[in-house]
Amino acid sequence: MTPSSNGAPRIGVVVLTMGRRPDELARGLGSLLAQVDVDLDVVVVGNSWEPTGLPDGVRGVHLPENLGIPAGRNAGVSHVDGDLLFFLDDDAWLPDEHFLASVAERFARYPTLGLVQPRVVDPTGAASPGRWVPRLRVGDPYASSPATSLWEGAVAIRRSVFEQVGGWPEQFFYAHEGIDLVWRVWDAGYVPWYAANLVAYHPVIDPARHEEFYRLNARNRVWLARRNLPAVLEPLYVGTWVGMTLLRVHDADALRAWFGGLREGIEQRPADRRPMRWQTVWAMTRAGRPPVI
Repeated sequence: MTPSSNGAPRIGVVVLTMGRRPDELARGLGSLLAQVDVDLDVVVVGNSWEPTGLPDGVRGVHLPENLGIPAGRNAGVSHVDGDLLFFLDDDAWLPDEHFLASVAERFARYPTLGLVQPRVVDPTGAASPGRWVPRLRVGDPYASSPATSLWEGAVAIRRSVFEQVGGWPEQFFYAHEGIDLVWRVWDAGYVPWYAANLVAYHPVIDPARHEEFYRLNARNRVWLARRNLPAVLEPLYVGTWVGMTLLRVHDADALRAWFGGLREGIEQRPADRRPMRWQTVWAMTRAGRPPVI
């Protein structure tokens, strides 16, 4: 890992926002600027918003229209330097000033480490949802493990790996972009890691609050399979999620939107298909989540 001129690890940081949460954005940026023993290059990407009022040392990138979450994050990468990249949502923040130094030390120590997600905590004491722990069997959230899914709000990744896998899947717009990224990190020969002893703060929010949640959830499930799985596994993955949705969702309007998204995912071909190797299927299976669930 190439250090900066002062010897500290150089990390490029991308914060994505639509400018609707100025207080939360200021809090997150403050937690970044408080980090010690690292050299940060920080940009704020404004998705359909021109960043203003940023603190010294933070630059803005203006996207005239909302390109979606994955494309918004990707847009910031070319504007920052560093062998490591760190993505932070505007409503997340880092309570420990040594957080990024600890992340950098892990990447330096373990050459096969590709990506790191911390444990996510709501500082008000609200119970953390299981989806914040990136594995099939959630178990003890304080136990670290390989990651087979992803909570995307605070993620560190090697720049070389990020470029190798093609970055965040821009076509997804919202939902499951983290799973796509994790699958591709696995297939590149690296291990995505859930670091339970590293903590990021984030409020508990219901993802179904988004108007398009059910449609995009279903469409992107299909695109996950079509972009990443060997052809024989595609119907198994999609079929599993059809069954799970019918068991979990009982609202007629939600099911109508979900099956509309399913149809959209089947009718529209996603870009950049890279079927994973069977060695990757086996590696993910040994890690606790075969890519048919």
